[in-house]
Amino acid sequence: MHSISTEHLSLERVKEIIDNQERITLSKEATEAIIKCRKYLDSKMEDIDRPVYGVTTGFGSLYNVTIPRDDLSQLQHNLVMSHACGAGETVRPQIVKLMLLLKAQSLSYGHSGAQLVTVQRLIDMFNEDVLPVVYQQGSLGASGDLAPLAHMSLPLIGLGEVLYKGKVRPSSEVWKELGWEPIRLQSKEGLALLNGTQFMSAHAIWCILKSMRLSRWADLIGAMSLDAYDGRIEPFLPLTHKLRPHAGQITTGERFMEILEGSQLIGRPKQHVQDPYSFRCIPQVHGAVKDNIMYVKSVIENEINSATDNPNVFPDEDMVISAGNFHGEPIAIPMDSLAIAMSELASISERRTYQLIHGLRGLPKYLVTEPGLNSGFMIPQYTAANIVSQNKGLCWPASCDSIPSSQGQEDHVSMGSNSATKLVRVVDNTETVLAIELFNAAQALEFRRPLKSSPVLETIFADYRKEVPFVERDTYMHPLIVKSIEFLHRETYLC
Repeated sequence: MHSISTEHLSLERVKEIIDNQERITLSKEATEAIIKCRKYLDSKMEDIDRPVYGVTTGFGSLYNVTIPRDDLSQLQHNLVMSHACGAGETVRPQIVKLMLLLKAQSLSYGHSGAQLVTVQRLIDMFNEDVLPVVYQQGSLGASGDLAPLAHMSLPLIGLGEVLYKGKVRPSSEVWKELGWEPIRLQSKEGLALLNGTQFMSAHAIWCILKSMRLSRWADLIGAMSLDAYDGRIEPFLPLTHKLRPHAGQITTGERFMEILEGSQLIGRPKQHVQDPYSFRCIPQVHGAVKDNIMYVKSVIENEINSATDNPNVFPDEDMVISAGNFHGEPIAIPMDSLAIAMSELASISERRTYQLIHGLRGLPKYLVTEPGLNSGFMIPQYTAANIVSQNKGLCWPASCDSIPSSQGQEDHVSMGSNSATKLVRVVDNTETVLAIELFNAAQALEFRRPLKSSPVLETIFADYRKEVPFVERDTYMHPLIVKSIEFLHRETYLC
């Protein structure tokens, strides 16, 4: 059981919550903060002598339209309904579940004015795996993730659809089944739900956790390719990296020395003086990716431990401040950066695959004994090249674009939601390219027998062979690539 509180929520802890299917609850501290803020806002309504954006006014460019007090609940209800304008593909359920966790976390700090019952219902949805149907398109990543968070919030008021027990159903049906009543939103509450960066942040968390796994796999797979290619160990020696002490570069060099320790292949005399850059520059490229992942991780951890709606309510200071904590720029730029980094991890992987099938250093062309009659591993490299090329197009930074909205009131937006959704595609693509390299590296390693690679790599190789066999003659390759991708879901070897 995870208790939501002001204690720092790390990405490692988020991973534990999701992987272990932990239930979440509100700490006493969070419960008191939520109640205190809501009471303050209710009392403020009694003597408020000025318009307060989103509390007593309309939204966006309608900020100057004052709403009668009797209509304030309807105002919030209308906000959620009218903003549920998403389009495109639905967001994968794992990311929607993260959205619920992050929204409950953000509202728990007591600066948003949400009712306790509203936050508790988000927690109930998380715990019972009642996952709103959310669409990928619609957010500008500026006034919060308005459209996707509206879809996330519709079930709170008994509208929209949810994924529950494997089926998409109207939330009203599921609510009756669970004995839940729709919530009557109070002043500002709809805005507290829709303002915020939880759509972007949930995508970022999912991508960072996967990127961390793939970065570790890239070292293992790259090391197997290096051994199978009869590569040299010198580019990984620490002396070179001391001259250019980037943390990721140093770590990568050390990691390769550990992975390849005990290899008969890496230690034998070499006929060649240098390796191609895709092997020789692994510490520099893989290292730069590691550094970028760690930077983006630090930014996103800061984001998910923040209140990102508007306006911000400060009961102790007797202030309600309309500002811009919902703007996605602080995480949009890093997400674009991570897409570039992961694209480079795929790019260098594809080049190693190409080198393995080239018929050099004693390896047969296309890694089969009878090339010509058999095309062998020719076309998996084509697939990797196609994916790497697609990644290049996806790496155009969405965060450098802005389209004004709301009659110019929202005149600069981050487009961070586009950064987030395309980042998912880049990370998925990178996984596939690395799986194809593993497919090739394992095949190439067979041609080095009876010599052995290191104990670490031989263990991975033996387990991989239980899933993907040696290819003697042309066969149906797609299922083998799928099994290779599934193999990379394992974390046993990543310690």
